[in-house]
Order: sequence, then C-alpha cells, then structure tokens
Amino acid sequence: MMFQLKLVPCVALASLSILAEARTLTPRQTNSTGAYSVKTPPLDTPWTYSVGTNPWSEYPRPQLERSQWQNLNGIWQYRNATGTDAVNNPPFNQTLGQEVLIPSCLESGLSGIQGNWTRYSWFSTSFSVPSTWTEKTLLNFGAVDYEAWIYVNGQYAGFNRGGYLAFTVDVTDLVTLGSSNELCVERAASGSRSGSNLLRPNTLRRFNSLLVLMGKVRTAIQDQCVDNADTIPVNATIHTSANSTSEVTITVCDRKSNGTIATYTGGANTASSFSVDSPSLWTPDTPTLYDVTVTLGQDVVSSYTAFRTISRGQVNGIERPLLNGEFIFLFGTLDQGFWPDGIYTPPNREAMVFDLNTLKQVGMNMVRKHIKVETALFYQACDEMGLMVIQDQPSLRPLQSRTLDNCTVQNILPDAAQQAEFQRQLEVLVKQHRNYPSIVTWVVYNEGWGQLIDGYPEFGLTDVVRSLDPTRLVDSTTGWYDHGAGDFSDNHHYANAQCGTPWYSTASSPYDPKRIGFQGEFGGIGENTTIDHLWNVQAAINTINQTYEIDETNDIWNYRSHFLLTELLSQVEQFACSGGVWTQTTDVEGEVNGLLTYDRRVLRPNVAQWQSDIKALYGAAAARTNGSTPAPYLL
Repeated sequence: MMFQLKLVPCVALASLSILAEARTLTPRQTNSTGAYSVKTPPLDTPWTYSVGTNPWSEYPRPQLERSQWQNLNGIWQYRNATGTDAVNNPPFNQTLGQEVLIPSCLESGLSGIQGNWTRYSWFSTSFSVPSTWTEKTLLNFGAVDYEAWIYVNGQYAGFNRGGYLAFTVDVTDLVTLGSSNELCVERAASGSRSGSNLLRPNTLRRFNSLLVLMGKVRTAIQDQCVDNADTIPVNATIHTSANSTSEVTITVCDRKSNGTIATYTGGANTASSFSVDSPSLWTPDTPTLYDVTVTLGQDVVSSYTAFRTISRGQVNGIERPLLNGEFIFLFGTLDQGFWPDGIYTPPNREAMVFDLNTLKQVGMNMVRKHIKVETALFYQACDEMGLMVIQDQPSLRPLQSRTLDNCTVQNILPDAAQQAEFQRQLEVLVKQHRNYPSIVTWVVYNEGWGQLIDGYPEFGLTDVVRSLDPTRLVDSTTGWYDHGAGDFSDNHHYANAQCGTPWYSTASSPYDPKRIGFQGEFGGIGENTTIDHLWNVQAAINTINQTYEIDETNDIWNYRSHFLLTELLSQVEQFACSGGVWTQTTDVEGEVNGLLTYDRRVLRPNVAQWQSDIKALYGAAAARTNGSTPAPYLL
C-alpha cells in the first residue's frame, strides 16, 4: 500500500499567513455615510449578526503554520471600478467611500454592500509590518474572484487569475518595516465562469488576505510506502525557497499522547527516508491525525498528516473503492456551500462546521464538494471529524447554445485558450489540496459543463491529475458524456438511483464493470417550507415548483427518502453499487431539497430513520465483501 504525507502551502478563505503579534490591523477611516454594518439579507442564519468586524480570525493555513503572521481580515474600503482599464489609475492615498467586510461576497448582506452585478471593484486597507520581520514578507490571498491586480504603496505587486485559487505576492521590496503600508486591490469578476452561479449576482465569492513573514521552508512533500501495518517507511523531500542542502529536522508526534513517534534529520531539497512504527490508520470512524514539525535553522513550520490509502480493486469480481485496502461504501451529500447571508462565504467557522456535523449526525461518511473550493479550514474540519471529500473542479459554463445567422444551433464550448486555462486551474487545485487526508477523489467534469466532445479531453486531463496526485481516485465525468475515462462509472438520475445496475437513463451511460459503479447524484426530493425559512426573493420562490419532486409534508418527505434509500440498498445488495451522493446538504435559494433549510434552522430528516437506512447501506456493502455472500443478480 502507498501512504502519503504532504506538507504543501494551501491558502484559504480567512487570511493566510505567518503569525505576528499584531493580529488586528486598523484600516484607514472612511466617512460616516459609508460606515460598515450588516445589510439585511433576504434570509439570515443563526450566525448572521454575530460575525462582527474581525471575521475568520483562525490561523488559515493549518498545514503550513508559522508563529509570525498578521490577519488582514476585517473592515476594508471599497468602491466600484470602471473596468479592467482602471488598473491604469489606481486610487492611491484616496478614501474609497464605503466600508466592506473582508472576506465576503459583495452581493451578500455580510459584506455591508449587498450590491448587484458588482463586476469591477477597488478595495484598500493599510497595514504595518513589524521591524523584526527581516525575512521575506508575503501577502497571501485565500481567493479573489476572478482576476486581481495587487498594489502596495503605489507600486504594482502582482496579478492572479482564478476565483477559487489561493495565491501569494512577495512584497518584501515594497513594504516599509515599522510603518504604515497601503494595499490596493482591483478585482474583476468573471461572468462566464462556472456552475450553479453562472451570471448570477454572487460574483465575489471569497476575498481575504493576510500578511506573512516567510521563512525558508516552502514545501515539504513526503511519501510513505507501506509493506505492513507495523512499520511505515517514509520517503521525504523538504523543499525550501533557496535550493540549499542545509540541515532540516522532521518530527512526527502522536496528538493523543503528545509523544514523538519519529524524528529525522537530513538535508533540505534532498530525498531521504525514515520509518514510523505502528501508526493508527485514518478512517471515517477513527480519523487519527499526527502533528508534524519541520525545522530549518530558525524557521519552524507546524503541520499535520494522516496515514491512509485510497485506491480501487476487485472484491468478489466487482471493481470497488478501497480505503486502506478494504471496500468502503461512500455515502454523503452534494454540497454547494451557499449561505443566505454570506452567499459563497460562510459566516464563520462554527457555521461551516455545523453543516459537516449534520452530515455525520445522520450517518454519512462523505461529502461531495460541488463546483466550489473551500477554505483550508473546511478540509481540516473534514480531516478531524472523518468525513471523506469528493472534490469537484469548478466547471466552465454549463451547456448552452446559440443560433447562428443561418438559423443553425451551435453549442457554446471553450476555445483553446479557455481550455488551457481550465487545465491550469485544475492543476493548481490538485497541487494546493493534495495534502488533505479527507480528500479521496477528484472530479474533472460535472454533467458535461464546459466539456469538449471532440478528442475526449477528459482522458488527457485525467492523466494530468494522476501525474500530480497518483494517490487518489479520479471521477473524470460525473453524470453525463462518459467515454470511459477515470475510475468511476458515474450515473446521475433523479429521484431514484441507477447505481451499478443493468439499466440507465440518458444522458448517463450504461454501467461499465471495468470501473467503480457510483451514483454521483440522486434523491433531490423537496419539501416546501414557510417564508421565514425561504430565500425571500420572488424570482427564486417562482422556481420552487421546478424541484425534482415536491413532498407535501415532512412525514411524506421522510417516507420518500426511506423509499429511495431502500431502493439504493437493493442495488448495493444485488448489483454493483459502491456509493452514492444525495442531493443535497441544504436548500439553496429556490431549491428546497436540502437536509437543512437554507437558514440552517430546520433539519428535515428523521434522524433515527436516516441513521438506520444509511447503516443498512454500509452493512450490505460489508456483506458483499464476503465471498460466501454472492449477489443474487450476477452481472
């Protein structure tokens, strides 16, 4: 078996950084008419009015943590920009007129703006750099949608494209130590990017930054090849910002006992190896994590890891997903990650973790993060609670068409430059997140959105993902237009499942026994609720009747859920079903088919019933690993 330990910089939603004593920075004052306050959203949550003005104060990069950092989250200044040409005239030393909460979506109530179609924007704040920060000073951004131009003290500092990607700007030569520094950011949102919020007014998904004192250790990547469960040999290479061979020490500690279980000293940027004796393996029931410290001179980086494998293999003649070499039935929800008060930014960590705890409460062991990339703290929470993650690559535009002058209809597909950018961002997604133990599968395409048909590019993209991360599975085409790439034969069908069965409905494909039979989406049944739990926007309310199925009472909703889960159970018992994704975690605007209402105040499932139904799925899967329990239907 192959185990993997990686320490790679991952940037996420709240400020990202290296810790310094001054954690609260004072922004320049604005006029009173633009003072920050929460705007009343169409629907609030239990956390809306407790966010305050120092949001997401947690250390944002738990797998690359240093002691010197500043969190730049809080109240910034904001004003609209005229377009991308505004970068030629940045508003240095100007008052922008409105205060805004960072991180936030400008269209959200929590931002204090609650704008509409705010495509081009300027943001500014000021910060001081301690005079003791004599190493590199970096600005880390969790994400800025979609393009960002960064200026420090009136000088251009950097550019980034990609609304879900963390990025870093080296501002060492631009800042003045021990003094106030001005930071300006112009952001241009994309109107043709991805998924469920295509051309919707939620364009600034996450914007947060943080100041970092950068030491020498930049990346540490370690692979562990396991021959037996007693001793794990670890192959380690500690990468540094300078390609030196200076002495580096790696220490692995047991979190429960705080005892050291392995120590290694060797050269930086040099392949080396050491052993870890009898580690506990990470599973959803026993999510054991180990703390890791990397020391290079005076630079100390704290991280964590886990020991586990995810692979595929035949069990009694059927291709299955394997966790630590054993068949595991993957079951969880489609999770879009929308919030009525923050839209794409959860109000705080407590709120974010509330959703994940709900999934664990009803018995699920997995979540499919759908067309979104979350903060590093999200994946850390999944690591800690034992919730496996199927991670989508955010899509290009959903399938759309246009009518040409000759009246023929043409599908709108990405051109060569757009396809290249899609691949670049897919590569960055994998590189930035391949160190989280909870992530078990990468999804390349969802239901054909932005998927070129000519040449079947999903095969090449699958090879790219595997070259960057050979330790996880790849779901190349979840739902539609499956040409045989990747590890999963993935079906989407509402409301009932067609998981590894000898029947299917288009645009899904017939079950392919050479790959894992999987239900990438099903369920989706809805129950309307009262106005105090609905997104109170008439356009959204008008779409409620488009839900796959509307059940008139909660009892009927639970009856239908039980019926559908029982049907899925029969497919586990009789056919080749290895997992399923129930739609969805929460309601979203006009969609009323969540386990939770959009405001997170009403939980629809009868918890005892759901726990029993899901436990039955796991039990049936376990029985199928026993050679004396053949499937009644032989595929």
